[in-house]
Amino acid sequence: MASERMFTVGLDEAGRGPLAGPVTAGCVLLPDDFPVELLDDSKRLSPKKRAAAEKLIQERACWGFGVVSNEEIDRINILQASLKAMAIAYRMMLRKLPAWCAARGMAEIAEPALDAIADGTFCPAIGCAVRCEPKADARYPCVMAASIIAKEGRDRIMLDYDRLYPAYGYARHKGYPTPAHKKACRELGPSPIQRLSFSY
Repeated sequence: MASERMFTVGLDEAGRGPLAGPVTAGCVLLPDDFPVELLDDSKRLSPKKRAAAEKLIQERACWGFGVVSNEEIDRINILQASLKAMAIAYRMMLRKLPAWCAARGMAEIAEPALDAIADGTFCPAIGCAVRCEPKADARYPCVMAASIIAKEGRDRIMLDYDRLYPAYGYARHKGYPTPAHKKACRELGPSPIQRLSFSY
């Protein structure tokens, strides 16, 4: 029998500001016994603490990760791409939910028992009630966890791209508009992962 309790998932994105690479998102449902004191907005955690927190989230929480490519960002704009990445992350989390509940000896959580908090001022179109709130990633542990999943996952993607296109320095700046990144684009032209709709 499905639980009648409401469960809140957190949603957040990473990579709205860069000039290159995808935008990613995380969706996380934290268990009641999760050590939330280890969480914070991903931007405020050191790389070591962020990596440790991601590992714990992946081991103990029910989570999803969404990716939308630079080509699609150019096609539908960065806001819509960010919301789409959140929706993808939510659907991934939802697919994992029955097995996660079973592994924890919990009654199955049906989608009507879920609600969501999304960081920002626009809500993604997902299958449960969702509210958006600016700076939610600094206030709600489930959104903090989502921000960590989104950032760590995106950083790994950009490290992979750095191996493909080492002249652009993606390992250092992760695609953000640093002077070195802009200089490389001017001198070398856009790489295959540049967002061509963004201003340089």
